[in-house]
Amino acid sequence: MNYLWNDSLSGFWSAWVIVITLGSIGFAFWLLYANRRTDKTPDAEGNVETTGHAADGIEEYDNPLPRWWFQLYVATVVFALGYLLLYPGLGNFAGVLGWTQEGQWEEEVAEAEERFTPIFAQYEEIPIPDLAEDEEAMRVAERIYLNNCAVCHGSNARGGYGFPNLTDDNWLYGGEPEALLTTLHQGRNGLMPSWQQLGANNIENLTQHVLALSDLEHEEERADQGAAVYASVCAACHMPDGTGNQALGAPNLTNDIWLYQAPGQSVADSIRQTLRNGRNGHMPAQASYIGEERVHLVAAYVYSLRLEE
Repeated sequence: MNYLWNDSLSGFWSAWVIVITLGSIGFAFWLLYANRRTDKTPDAEGNVETTGHAADGIEEYDNPLPRWWFQLYVATVVFALGYLLLYPGLGNFAGVLGWTQEGQWEEEVAEAEERFTPIFAQYEEIPIPDLAEDEEAMRVAERIYLNNCAVCHGSNARGGYGFPNLTDDNWLYGGEPEALLTTLHQGRNGLMPSWQQLGANNIENLTQHVLALSDLEHEEERADQGAAVYASVCAACHMPDGTGNQALGAPNLTNDIWLYQAPGQSVADSIRQTLRNGRNGHMPAQASYIGEERVHLVAAYVYSLRLEE
């Protein structure tokens, strides 16, 4: 019942909660006690009082509850009142012990920090390539990854729609140790503007040109026309040859890897959608979530994924 405690309740609602809680316990106990009879014994002819209910010729006896059952119920009432005295559950009354969920959580976090921070500090002194070879450290790092990163990048780190695969060698911002640390410490914000203003014809020409960059099936004439448009509006970020620019997070358009290709969607449709609507990717900074000392460990884990390929 501790979830009922809220020190922001007004006086009226706090009293309301207290009355309802204690009243419910008291009424239930009174109802049971008031209807408890111990004098229900057979008469001289051996007949026993019934409730008057019958079904298929079977009558319902009106026998008292067993003594052990009644005593057990009394024990639960005593336990409930003791609990409400010690812990929050009665309006704004915080309980004699002053216990809170937040307080317990903070104590557990402090205890864990005291225990594990020295271990993470030792790992932080090891260069990422060397740390990636440490099996014990990677088991610890994997648990941190699964708790904090898998929701986007998947438990197998192979990513998904809009979330990069961390197991291949295709990196938007670079996969070397320093680049990984920068990503985890500072986060990343990728912006691909909409080119709807180019018009449907130019968007289609660009689509065909991008398909050609990855040696995919395309319309050659349209691809040639799209090359000039690409050079004027796309090359500054994706480079003239389409190999991308990790300094900007501009993806490589020549390797047939498409971050925003939905399941069942063709590559051409994915490219058209990107050109029409743009894309806005966000990787939040992780240091504030997992702690500075764990960033180094997670970076080493991501680095180790390439070693498994």
